[in-house]
Amino acid sequence: MIVKHLEDIIRTEDDVDTPTWNARRLLLKKDGMGFSLHDTVIKAGTETMIWYKNHLEAVYCIDGEGEIEVAGGETYPIRPGTLYALDGHEKHYLRAYSGGPMRMVCVFNPPLTGREVHDEEGAYPLVE
Repeated sequence: MIVKHLEDIIRTEDDVDTPTWNARRLLLKKDGMGFSLHDTVIKAGTETMIWYKNHLEAVYCIDGEGEIEVAGGETYPIRPGTLYALDGHEKHYLRAYSGGPMRMVCVFNPPLTGREVHDEEGAYPLVE
């Protein structure tokens, strides 16, 4: 059984902070669950281009508001209670409105190892 508390993750190597987001990585590949689980804060007034070409991601918004724009397609509002799943490796733009950050629960398959950040294409590397 695995039991963790968010306060034990904050300011450790499993707390990855970038200019547009901060991911507190709760479950990682090393935990052996077959997926990774993250408590992620999207910083207010930011936009991040993302393309998880090597991963599937499901995201559930628990706080804040923003939007996701699929490259070349639709824009969808995000608010608490919104789920989106990138089941087709969609390239997208994630925006948090300037009124405050968005807090998201994110699941990745295959699981992340912990230190990944987006590369120039907006992707995480695939680690076998």
